[in-house]
Amino acid sequence: MTLPPPSFDHVDVLIIGAGISGIGVACHLSMSQPGRTFAVVESRHDIGGTWDLFRYPGIRSDADLLTFGFTFKPWDRENSIADADEILDYLNETVEEYGLRPHLHLGHKVRRAVFDTAEARWTITLERVVDGSEFVVTAAFLFAGTGYYDYAAGYTPEFDGIEDFGGEVIHPQHWPEDLDVAGRRVVVIGSGATAVTLLPSLAALGAHATMLQRSPGYVVSMPRRDPFVNGLRRILPPTLAYRISRRRNLLRQQLLYSASRRYPALMRRVIRHLNARALPEGFDVDVHFNPVYDPWDERMCLVPDNDLFEAIRDGKATVVTDHIQRFTAEGLELKSGDTLEADIIVTATGLNLQAFGGIDIVVDGMPVVPGERVVYKSAMLDGVPNFVFALGYSNASWTLKVDLLGEYLCRLVGYMDRHAYDVATPVLDDPAMPTDVYYDLPSGYMQRGVHRLPRRGVRGPWTVEQSYTFDRERLCRSRIDDSALHFTRSSANDQKSAARTGGVA
Repeated sequence: MTLPPPSFDHVDVLIIGAGISGIGVACHLSMSQPGRTFAVVESRHDIGGTWDLFRYPGIRSDADLLTFGFTFKPWDRENSIADADEILDYLNETVEEYGLRPHLHLGHKVRRAVFDTAEARWTITLERVVDGSEFVVTAAFLFAGTGYYDYAAGYTPEFDGIEDFGGEVIHPQHWPEDLDVAGRRVVVIGSGATAVTLLPSLAALGAHATMLQRSPGYVVSMPRRDPFVNGLRRILPPTLAYRISRRRNLLRQQLLYSASRRYPALMRRVIRHLNARALPEGFDVDVHFNPVYDPWDERMCLVPDNDLFEAIRDGKATVVTDHIQRFTAEGLELKSGDTLEADIIVTATGLNLQAFGGIDIVVDGMPVVPGERVVYKSAMLDGVPNFVFALGYSNASWTLKVDLLGEYLCRLVGYMDRHAYDVATPVLDDPAMPTDVYYDLPSGYMQRGVHRLPRRGVRGPWTVEQSYTFDRERLCRSRIDDSALHFTRSSANDQKSAARTGGVA
């Protein structure tokens, strides 16, 4: 594949990543800042980000599409829990409807971004993925819609004896396109969203599927098609039905999270009761589906229409809770002394975290280490000018945050235009303020890599609130010009101002 070089030299806003975040922010710019130039750079050869990368069987959203979809484009499909191909169709529709195709520059990876405060400009090095050719472009603002994990490789622990296994070992991030699982024994290692998605999907493809977990996680079922939502669509205009359904689902998410944090014992009993009803009689719920931690200490796993529980009830899938002693030629030897024979072992063991796509970021000659920076309004970094990023919620749909950030970025650049500012830099007024990790989650992948992400403070605009309601007020309604965000003009702009005022800048 031969790709032309980027068709721009300079843009007002360079968006990195053409997934949910990048496409959402590009739409906000096209709607709210129609005269502003922007480009979307994506290292892959198609849009979609996560939804284009992962190809394992059954991949779907782990949140309802009423809140996972954009505020400005109603999700009008029957399924509220959607498969990856439905989400990709929705994103491609969005690109067409908002005229984004000319702004997309696929197959180009951002390697380096250098900001010069005097010039108020980012200089960005792009690499064309197919041949390694490099191109240099500039931008006034950067938006990082890169997510938080490494697209190059997922995480697989160092298993003893893995080289002895006679079958295939596959990570879900690199699923073979032509893999046939029918009639084969497949063991999925893990208990997170990927594992609970894979198990019923593999069973439906004719595999003898087993989920092997060290310890259970919370699993809750939700209808793939929401009768309330689909009923509203039949009696109300589409936009109004979407708005009501979205608010209802958002409120439901917030109530579930709040109840789980305030009444963990009660919510634990409720979830256990629902799981027990869905599983076969005599199934040991407390061993396989009753975690040691409280609800929402980690993100809950969503299953549509009880598909995981039905696969177990029908005898097509099995759950084993044990620890791996070692791989053998035939499968796995467990610490209990039991063995699991397998033809294929899937390591759904997590991801590797990476901040801002691993881009080498430099400000005025000083390298930026994300793990040493504190976030401002969960949107910018202290000491990094003209830079906005997207990190979604741990307890709600990622896109909820994206919509707020798109609106905030438009408000910010609009404010700067009105006041002839070129540079906006968050400045931490109290370097001695205590800080903590961005996401306070005990998940294995977070514990391994959260130090690579920016940190959060304990007060003011430096906190990270896992709350859509709070962030909507902070990002979309509060004043842009608070004391922690410093605005300046470039040297060229100052000279123009001085000339206009007879030497007084």
